[in-house]
Amino acid sequence: MASDTSNTTVTINPSEAAHFGTMAADWWDPRGSSAMLHKLNPVRLGYIRGQVDLHWSGNGTGFTPLAGRTALDVGCGAGLLCEPLARLGAAVTGIDAAPENIAVAEAHAASVGLTIDYRAGGIESIGDQRFDLVTSLEVIEHVSDQAGFVRGLAGALAAGGLMILSTPNRTPLSRLAIVTLAEGTGRIPRGTHDWDRFLTPEDLTALLDAAGMTVVDTRGLGFSPATGFTLGNSTALDYFVTAIRR
Repeated sequence: MASDTSNTTVTINPSEAAHFGTMAADWWDPRGSSAMLHKLNPVRLGYIRGQVDLHWSGNGTGFTPLAGRTALDVGCGAGLLCEPLARLGAAVTGIDAAPENIAVAEAHAASVGLTIDYRAGGIESIGDQRFDLVTSLEVIEHVSDQAGFVRGLAGALAAGGLMILSTPNRTPLSRLAIVTLAEGTGRIPRGTHDWDRFLTPEDLTALLDAAGMTVVDTRGLGFSPATGFTLGNSTALDYFVTAIRR
């Protein structure tokens, strides 16, 4: 379990929070500034569902494999992942550094009849709460203290829980595809990524290990114009990591 000191580490990068807050109004527009996240969401959910079923011995056929469990999504934006997790049966808490995103998330959840506990803040704002599932997708590359962030995530995980993270790899391919091409052509808003903040799978595994976590699965996330985003063995572009507490 993370110490009290680690949980009080300030991980929010104010400039990053402000950048993502400017996207709040059209976060749910599949053709807006978050269009790439909309395209990515089905693959994310497929990976999460597979890991949930594996961890809690699900059969892959039920509609609510997270029924009776709590989930925390850190860096939730306007709720693109929180809402599907709620539909999978979880009692969901979503936190985000940008208050603008939280306002949009709350309004959208209300409009579709979902009850989700949204909060503006960082992982350090969770306090003593613990969750069965902790997710944080494409977030760690934007925080000010990556080691402190991972310790905070680990501290929020309940005994027997599951943590799932994703982030771009720090490779020449990710620089070309994400920064040069995607941002350069406007598919992702310019200035969204700092390639030097990307973590390799080895980097992230080391941070998780230092926080008392064991990585049990690493899966690559790839993209092609023909098939879109897909899961695979190559982590050269982006990847998922699943971890449990030692």
